[in-house]
Amino acid sequence: LGTFRPVKEDEITDHVMHSEFYVMDEETAQIINDTRDAGGDIWAVGTTATRTLETIADETGHVRAQSGWTAIFIYPGYRFKAVDHLITNFHLPESTLMMLISAFASREMVMNAYQEAIREEYRFFSFGDSMMLY
Repeated sequence: LGTFRPVKEDEITDHVMHSEFYVMDEETAQIINDTRDAGGDIWAVGTTATRTLETIADETGHVRAQSGWTAIFIYPGYRFKAVDHLITNFHLPESTLMMLISAFASREMVMNAYQEAIREEYRFFSFGDSMMLY
């Protein structure tokens, strides 16, 4: 639920990000690493998966089996290491999730997508329509 909380700090770096628990098993880590080694793309389904992969990836985008907590705060300017494409919902304005997708695509692209979604009467937020970013 912390991802839905709007950022109220004047400086984005002052925002304290909530933590989420993750588990990366050996088989999934191997599939991700084999895909990366073969030149394939990594798709994250959801922002929790994105935060997990970006937390545990090394600089080459490889991951290892582990579990723990992530409090990573991804916002524009972040350089993605593991995730090449993202499927996610339309998120609340001023939320950390909006910042994450604006880091993945440009803020301009995200705002254009939102305007299209409003025109076409998409359903927003966690139980609405989704978008594919690549």
